[in-house]
Amino acid sequence: METFGTYDPEGFYDELIDEKGNPRPGVQLLVDKIESLPKGDLKLRQKEAEALLLKMGITFNVYGQDQGTEKIFPFDLIPRIIPDTDWQRIEAGLKQRIFALNEFLQDIYNDKKILKDKIVPKELILSSKTYRKECEGFTPPKKIWCHVTGTDLIRGADGSFYVLEDNLRCPSGVSYVLENRQVLKRTFPHVFEKSRVRPVDDYPVKLLEMLEYLVPDGVHSPTIGVLTPGIFNSAYFEHSFLSQQMGVELVEGRDLIVSDGYVHMLTTKGLKRVDVLYRRIDDDFIDPTVFRPDSLLGVKGLMDVYKNGRVAMANAPGTGIADDKVVYAYVPRIIKYYTGEDAILPNVQTYICEEEKDRAYVLSHLDELVVKAANESGGYGMLIGPHSTKKEQELFAEKISADPRNYIAQPTISLSRVPTIVNDHLEGRHVDLRPYVVFGEDIYVQPGGLTRVALKKGSLVVNSSQGGGSKDTWVLSPGQEEENTNA
Repeated sequence: METFGTYDPEGFYDELIDEKGNPRPGVQLLVDKIESLPKGDLKLRQKEAEALLLKMGITFNVYGQDQGTEKIFPFDLIPRIIPDTDWQRIEAGLKQRIFALNEFLQDIYNDKKILKDKIVPKELILSSKTYRKECEGFTPPKKIWCHVTGTDLIRGADGSFYVLEDNLRCPSGVSYVLENRQVLKRTFPHVFEKSRVRPVDDYPVKLLEMLEYLVPDGVHSPTIGVLTPGIFNSAYFEHSFLSQQMGVELVEGRDLIVSDGYVHMLTTKGLKRVDVLYRRIDDDFIDPTVFRPDSLLGVKGLMDVYKNGRVAMANAPGTGIADDKVVYAYVPRIIKYYTGEDAILPNVQTYICEEEKDRAYVLSHLDELVVKAANESGGYGMLIGPHSTKKEQELFAEKISADPRNYIAQPTISLSRVPTIVNDHLEGRHVDLRPYVVFGEDIYVQPGGLTRVALKKGSLVVNSSQGGGSKDTWVLSPGQEEENTNA
């Protein structure tokens, strides 16, 4: 198999190999190991890893496909390596960002100071589909709204990390981080151990500690549950995996009932009170008496119990306003307002289509820009200008003109790449990074997170639902960068 000797970064920022074809700091151990493998061995290890993932049942569901919905999550064996110096900046930037977004949520549902001070336009917030009037005047337990966040980062051509978007509702993917790590530790055990890669497997413990922190006062033996929409949800594997790892209940809406002012779980021995729910259901579906009346996934009366402090929920209802892609454009100002600091991790430049000047620019440059709908996810509702047809551009021009509030646009970023196994050789494929942040008694950032990879040549869309896959992410321990380089 051809390896790094013929590998070409093709002018992109490559995470492992620099523009001169040399391994980046901290990568030499891995490169040496791969170069030393007998011909065909790397491809064989890739097949063994895929077989292991199949055996472990690492799957996701794809909606709208006739040939069966369940798929094995594509995985590539070559890890992405992040030096400690880069990670320190990422971790500090995420902690700053999540703290500010939490303050923002508390403010807009209560005093609305940031709106009165005109840092963020009032009409922008109040017109959002994800702003929940039902949460006005409410403060969640411990004043924490965004308990679990998956923030998407990209590395640009200049080597710097940028925030692409925030996911504060029901961010998924952390189970793949944990399972990918198990596979890589078996595939490259010697390199992994010598590289002193920071562990990720304490995430379920951190998640459980956060949920226990939310337990209502006076409850000594709490019952905690993961609330799932059920087996047909695309992330059901993750819901069941996390509940099993934490040793808590996995429940659907039909398993729960509100009685005597509390939430109870239906069991063979009668009703059992539930104190904390890690919900993996969107706001719209959690309580048909408050949000969508046609929802069969939620629990009637859940919001009343929640507002009365008799059950805690993570994430809090209403957090979706903070991952609205238009609000995203204002996050640097939000950070400055609540912390007095400049954002450590910058945003990607963003055009807000509701603003006339920005809209005019976007409409005349659709062939160059990436256009996104404010509240879509999974790579849907998106136009990638340089890869689009004239007809697609005309369709988006109509959509933007009809509903400018619902769209933003960004320059097409030259995403960094990582060597990826393609048949019998390595090719660069574009990646992003989704670190997971847990906000409880303190803010914990899982070292690394999910590296998503666009497996199609030239593609910038990394979402699993759009043909993307994943890689293990190795964050090196302090000082390890030099050791690996001099190995």
